[in-house]
Amino acid sequence: MFVDKVEVVVKSGNGGAGAVSFLREKFVIAGGPDGGDGGDGGDVYFEVSQNCDTLSHFRGKNRYYAQNGSPGGKRNKTGKNGKDIVLLVPPGTEVRDKDTEELLLDLRDVGKTLFLRGGKGGLGNVHFKNAINQAPTYAQKGIAGVEAKLILELKLIANVGLVGFPNVGKSTLIATISNARPKIANYAFTTLIPSLGVVDCGDYHSFVIADIPGIIKGASEGKGLGLEFLRHIERTRFLLFVLDFAGEVAAQLQALRYELQNFSQKLAQKPFGIVLSRADMLDLNAQEEIFAHFLQSLELAQNPLDSIPLSYVIPNNWGQAPQTQSPVFILPISSLTRHNTETLRFLLGRFLERQ
Repeated sequence: MFVDKVEVVVKSGNGGAGAVSFLREKFVIAGGPDGGDGGDGGDVYFEVSQNCDTLSHFRGKNRYYAQNGSPGGKRNKTGKNGKDIVLLVPPGTEVRDKDTEELLLDLRDVGKTLFLRGGKGGLGNVHFKNAINQAPTYAQKGIAGVEAKLILELKLIANVGLVGFPNVGKSTLIATISNARPKIANYAFTTLIPSLGVVDCGDYHSFVIADIPGIIKGASEGKGLGLEFLRHIERTRFLLFVLDFAGEVAAQLQALRYELQNFSQKLAQKPFGIVLSRADMLDLNAQEEIFAHFLQSLELAQNPLDSIPLSYVIPNNWGQAPQTQSPVFILPISSLTRHNTETLRFLLGRFLERQ
């Protein structure tokens, strides 16, 4: 089961209480205090692991407490420290406060991160002996641990995110240009969980691309699978809109961008490119006609395109940030015949290198 959001309660261990004790031995007169210190409470850690790819192991259990420290003993014996607790999470997990929604940790890199320190153990009565009070009858209580109510939210780490309606060829595309092997079928909502793929650009360059379930018109109102999966492309540097070449291309793009804006203005303002999928379903004349009308709808038809092949258009300068409403490129493709898929791989890699 793919789980990308859970609520948990974590608590570091309480420190053990210091001991009140006095030395009692034969032939030892007025042995004095010998109460030991309490042990420290266990800490709470988050550990990012490459072997963990969802938050499903948190389902069914939502409370995670580190062990309390043991109390001190006589003969100056220090109590045992409580055991730490380590919570395994996949890369890209955000830790937020449940009440304030404040971002507390953004866990991207593999490794262990201290989240809550355990309570300090109390001092035994041996520490409170002085010239005035030779037999103190008190010791410190241990410091209590810290409890936190959290939301753990997984956001996949990728450079490029695919956005499109259901059944437009996103899964086929990511399987064609990357090492991802998603489920592919000829019906809507084949993709039910996000998937990642590594795209090899040659010369030891590569990037990560993410595919999410299809978005439909009205998704922001709860239709289809909603917009929850869009969190998985929030970290991306570039969005790739996959549009059905044989459909109403301009209307598809308008609807998708509307749904993105309803979810996040920041996400909607990311630089983007457009691929017109299933080019093999249309003859060249139909492609050119649809392509020309699409350029007019985007008000790009007046751009100087003489030096650019009709197979794709780059309306922005590579060295400059693209306009919010203007695509970096528009490219007709066919994953079936692999028409322009290598060009797409090159364009994406080139853009990412220059950012």
